[in-house]
Order: sequence, then C-alpha cells, then structure tokens
Amino acid sequence: MTGEPAGPVTGEPALRLTVFIGENDTWHRRPLSAEIVHRAHRAGLAGASVFRGVEGYGSSSLIHTSRLLSLGEDLPMAIVVIDTEERVRSFLPELEEIVGDGLVVVDPVEIVHPRGRAR
Repeated sequence: MTGEPAGPVTGEPALRLTVFIGENDTWHRRPLSAEIVHRAHRAGLAGASVFRGVEGYGSSSLIHTSRLLSLGEDLPMAIVVIDTEERVRSFLPELEEIVGDGLVVVDPVEIVHPRGRAR
C-alpha cells in the first residue's frame, strides 16, 4: 500500500486504429502487417502491435483456421495503433493505398496511466 487515497482514475482521450487483414496479404512482396508497422513507426505513432488470429473470415466469406487438421493458411491478423486523434487521422491516407480488401476501424479510447508509472 502506498498510502495514497483511492480516487477516480482519469485518462487521456485517444483513438484506436485497428486494421484487419489476412496473414498472406502483401505490399510489394513484403508482409502487409510489417509494412503497416514500419509506416506507423516512420510516421511517429506511439506504437503498433500485430495480433494473429486463430480463426475468422472476412470479405471472402471463407473461414480460415489454425486447427490441426486444417492448413492454417491466411489466418486473420489485426494491427492495432493507439495515439492522439490528430496523429491517427493524419496516418489514415497511408493506409488507403495499401490495405486493399482489409478493414480499417477507428474508435475513441481513453488512455489510463497506472498510478506511479512515469508518462
């Protein structure tokens, strides 16, 4: 216990950018997920993470799965970036030319910093 009174934790408004693509999606023979992460880094965004799904379907309506008896090809992936509204919105044009059949979602979030953690 730190002796600090428990109070409401407030956060900073931000936007979460999520790009849903397939594992086999590429941009100039490079994995699309890597291209998006590197572009986000060059754009100065706070951070980007890539998550690989175990099962899902998208615009093709084909179910892709990682189950043992399946080939596990072209699994769904999500690239998540959280930053200020200004930075996320200025990055969106970068995605327009490369995402193709993927889905781009932007939604408001609140960044909460745990007590005692440096910002």
